[in-house]
Amino acid sequence: MIGSHLKGGAFLPPWFLVSVVTCIDHQIVEGVAGYTNHIAKRCSLGYIQATVIDVKHFRLATLLLFAPIICYPQDKRNEMFTLRHDQNTETISVFRDDIKLVLTQHVKKDIRPYIHPIVAPDGRGILTEFSPDHHKHQTGLYWGLKKVNGRDYFMNWKGDYWRRVSVRALREQGSMVQWQLSYDLLDESGNAILTETQTWSLQDSNGKLLLDVEWQGEAKADVKMEKFYVGGLFLRMPWHPGIEGEVINAEGKRNSEAEGQRSIWNDIGIHIDGRDDKAHIAIFDHPENDDSPVAWRVDNELGVGPSRQIVGDWSIQKATSVVFRYRLIIYTGEFEPDNLHRLWKEYSNE
Repeated sequence: MIGSHLKGGAFLPPWFLVSVVTCIDHQIVEGVAGYTNHIAKRCSLGYIQATVIDVKHFRLATLLLFAPIICYPQDKRNEMFTLRHDQNTETISVFRDDIKLVLTQHVKKDIRPYIHPIVAPDGRGILTEFSPDHHKHQTGLYWGLKKVNGRDYFMNWKGDYWRRVSVRALREQGSMVQWQLSYDLLDESGNAILTETQTWSLQDSNGKLLLDVEWQGEAKADVKMEKFYVGGLFLRMPWHPGIEGEVINAEGKRNSEAEGQRSIWNDIGIHIDGRDDKAHIAIFDHPENDDSPVAWRVDNELGVGPSRQIVGDWSIQKATSVVFRYRLIIYTGEFEPDNLHRLWKEYSNE
């Protein structure tokens, strides 16, 4: 008897199950009990719950013919991600194939949340930098607003400015993982004036990492973000004098030319130790964001971030909220603006 029940009670046909088993490692499998998790990971079939198998070898060999149809269309690089929330270290880490670190999200109780490191998709090189000498307040990838009711949450990343509310793993395993964190931004008296909720997801697309963030700000009091040259999502890559690197936006403006300019995306490409090619992180603005296309901060050390504050004041009224969405494309090799335009169009339609 061969078979597997899906969630909801649907029955998986025996030829489908055996084909999946035989195509994974190109072996004749005599038993599936104990291998269910392995099957689900390699074929992205997280809904397999139980399996029983008792089949002759000649039968399995015949069913092997079905294997290319079922399994080979899957992208070999679209492997399983695993998310681990470690409450002792106050981190969320994402791994590929359960062992290869992809990134770490830091979620300490009274420190601004940040992501560092982000590892290149092929595992060769770290693409973020934590608290460099030239900008000690910049902590990899993070969200920091300026001049919120007079308070600076961009420069002040710890102490009496931040208070963790919650951390949740939303999707811990699969071709995409997802997590969410909420923090209060505190006033001088320790009262929350704004609660931010960041929802992150990570997936692989043909060797590139797609890292999405949705930021929601819920006002606990009337809040005003004053005009400033930076404030919001920000990325610090490990650039310093002597390293070849460049920021290019969707209009082809480079480095200081892109400072303060509106654009649908910016790409940061730099040489990383241990690589012969460049590592890139492109940041996409979503067209449904308020004031899109957004203006961008591009500093002298190639730190980059979209910011609504650049073009003027903006506010959130008490008991209301706003949402911003961005996507980061993490890749290596040549800068391909036509491909980034195509990927941005796909993202803008989601």
